[in-house]
Amino acid sequence: MYPVRSGDRYAFPPQPHQGMDMSFEPVFTPPTAEEIETRRDRVRALMDQRGLDYYVATCPDNVFYLTNFANYVHERPFILVLPRNGTPRFVVPKLEVPHVLSRRVGELEIVPYREFPAPAGETWIDSFTPLFGGGVVGVESICPLQVYEATPGDRRRTDVVDDARMVKTPYEIGRIVYACERVSETHAELMAMAKPGLMAADASGTLSRAMSGRLLQDVPTANLLATSIFVLFQPPGVSHDPHNFTDIFMAMREGGPHVSLINCRLNGYGAEIERTFFLGSVPEAAKRPFETMMEARYLALELARPGANMGEVDAAVNAVFEKAGYGGNLLHRTSHSIGVTGHEAPFLAEGYDREIEPGMFYTIEPGVYLDGIGGFRHSDTIVTTQDGNRILTKAPDDLDGLTLPLP
Repeated sequence: MYPVRSGDRYAFPPQPHQGMDMSFEPVFTPPTAEEIETRRDRVRALMDQRGLDYYVATCPDNVFYLTNFANYVHERPFILVLPRNGTPRFVVPKLEVPHVLSRRVGELEIVPYREFPAPAGETWIDSFTPLFGGGVVGVESICPLQVYEATPGDRRRTDVVDDARMVKTPYEIGRIVYACERVSETHAELMAMAKPGLMAADASGTLSRAMSGRLLQDVPTANLLATSIFVLFQPPGVSHDPHNFTDIFMAMREGGPHVSLINCRLNGYGAEIERTFFLGSVPEAAKRPFETMMEARYLALELARPGANMGEVDAAVNAVFEKAGYGGNLLHRTSHSIGVTGHEAPFLAEGYDREIEPGMFYTIEPGVYLDGIGGFRHSDTIVTTQDGNRILTKAPDDLDGLTLPLP
């Protein structure tokens, strides 16, 4: 176990807490109609609190959350209208009606339109505007302007579906547990392959195909439009630039720090794991930033518990780096969440003043980036329990376990 420096003393890191009545068994079956209705009831309760008579959702992730339908959306609008009372109505191009019917779960009224563009009287606007009976209409923040302007009634910008998604249902927890198992085994396979000269293209191609194959073994009817798999790594010369994966021919080399990244969405639910690792030896210049990153990581795990303020958690974690002299080398917040995507709200980020609740998920990934030395970041997917959190992804996180022998 890796010791954490606190002032002039060292202590062992806190262990994940358990206590919430949760099952951590993996689930990969489709949601039931009851599960979808539970989610809609959550949204309706928020609508009632905010005085909304209708809610308009166009974000594909929000539509998926409320219907189980996922699709690539281009110029033809897909618009879900959820009344506070009654059946949701889904405005879709006629072309896609069979597709919607084959994937949707739960009661849903399909409202087709001819095409985009279409003659007057047969456009999406002609199908959309009669669905409202007046009153207050909530519209999500990222709603396209054309849909917002066509929405009748007293429009209010509010993100009730995003807010409802933040705390997961027991079914959703099981789905994310399944995704965490898949990314953990794939990460172990990446570490087993690691050697100087291994190119990103080779590792990504081999392991992405393997993960896809396992998903399709478990779920032959998996929706590939709700599936994305990224198996990536950065060698030391690039790892200070955390989102630079543009060169598929970049290769591992002796030393480090390398940074691995596996982020996926498997049939609609995400997970993430990342590690800083070394091949053969650890450069002297890498030891202190690695140790500081670990201290920040364990503090984040200790603080990310119900009742904590999300922004204050990030501020405390950032203070670890600042005290070590790395304040100018911070590039991102401590965490994002996981759910029907691999990257969503809520966030452990300064300025984001929300309270952590049981059933929320986070990636714990404080990092520091030093040009000429490299990047230092681990990421694990955790779920908050009643009195703490539980890490759901698995990989070594100490320097010995992440210093891999040369072949």
